[in-house]
Amino acid sequence: MSLLVVGLSHRSAPVSILERAALAADTQAKLLQDTLAAEPAAEGTVLATCNRIELYADVDKFHAGVAELSTLLAQHSGVGLDELTPYLYVHYEDRAVHHLFSVACGLDSMVVGEGQILGQIKDALALGQDLHTAGRLLNDLFQQALRVGKRAHSETGIDRAGQSLVTFGLEQLADGTDVDTWAKGKKALVIGAGSMSSLAAATLARSGVSDIVIANRTLARAERLAQILSEPGGTPRGSSGGGAGVSAHAVEMVAVGDELTRADVVVSCTGATGLVLTGDDIETAVQGRRAPLALLDLAMPRDIDAAAHRIPGVRLVDIESLAEASADAPMAADVDRVRGIVADEVAAFGAAQRAAHITPTVVALRTMAADVVAGEVARLEGRLPDLDDKQRAEITQTVRRVVDKLLHAPTVRVKQLASEPGGAGYADALRTLFDLDPETVASVSRADLNDADVKNRGRV
Repeated sequence: MSLLVVGLSHRSAPVSILERAALAADTQAKLLQDTLAAEPAAEGTVLATCNRIELYADVDKFHAGVAELSTLLAQHSGVGLDELTPYLYVHYEDRAVHHLFSVACGLDSMVVGEGQILGQIKDALALGQDLHTAGRLLNDLFQQALRVGKRAHSETGIDRAGQSLVTFGLEQLADGTDVDTWAKGKKALVIGAGSMSSLAAATLARSGVSDIVIANRTLARAERLAQILSEPGGTPRGSSGGGAGVSAHAVEMVAVGDELTRADVVVSCTGATGLVLTGDDIETAVQGRRAPLALLDLAMPRDIDAAAHRIPGVRLVDIESLAEASADAPMAADVDRVRGIVADEVAAFGAAQRAAHITPTVVALRTMAADVVAGEVARLEGRLPDLDDKQRAEITQTVRRVVDKLLHAPTVRVKQLASEPGGAGYADALRTLFDLDPETVASVSRADLNDADVKNRGRV
């Protein structure tokens, strides 16, 4: 089996395609279930963010896997396969590992170095685990990706190469002015109460806005977020730092129109499939006002009508304009160091996976040897019934030592060889040379997989 990823992101597809291809939570679950039902895939999970959709799978056939995963993405995204295919990218085996590790480090993000992607990778793994679609390979891969991402942020200054998408968006709205200076005293409306909206609300609170209104379809979630923000040092989970405690309150979505007329800055990030703020809504809100209205749309598909770009007195920053702005952002020298970390970690992961691939065969070989020893000792006892317990134990130990010494060097060496590139064939050679039962090897693999699943589920 081999790792395959098929996906699209802000690097390969225009925002219009990403918007249409966005997957709701229930659609992601159905996609994974259908992926495992497809013949080429043994396990799978999906990484879906505001600017990427990637389907990871362990497949036994490359071409069939690419065709099947591409078809499934098209079916569940609602974008026709012919239209979607030009924007899809495919990574296989080590290149797929390299891609995910780069994503985890923020190298493939719209804003280089942003750390929010680590939480999204963790969510992707948790989804696969909850649905039992992520097996040993994807558990190992995504757990290692999380460690690589954390290592990159702790050992380098990759964070300096870019900011979070929220911070970067607010900087674009401030248009060269310090964000804290720009935000001080402003009234903010945050639409949505999920992780991105919570991060935006916390960032605005730290930047000095005077009032924050949280609007959400589930009022209770908005109220919880508003309560946290109102407390001294209040910071939603997942954000860093602490605010001074701002005036914050929650409203239902039906009140968004009224709140829009009073807000100076609006941040929207919901899971809505249609527009939350239309061009007419915005035009009505700015009629007769002198102060400009700043809009930040972090949703995919978009929450705010792109027509707002053409409304006088309104400045809209959305995913599309963020992509254009980030293309001009300077690359920090630390990016090269992170690339080196990724390269080293990819090599280490590949070696570990290749070594793990031969482990069931080695275990099966040693099990067979132990059975041979037990059989020969039993036969000896039948021929020499007068042996006492001490003699019998000494003979048994001697035979075991002989077998262990004979197997030690070749099993250690075969593990070393198997961990090197191109070493996958050594497991087959070992099975052939010692005539090992394939079912015995498979049973060891299944036992290892079950143990790994229990262990990995406990880590997330």
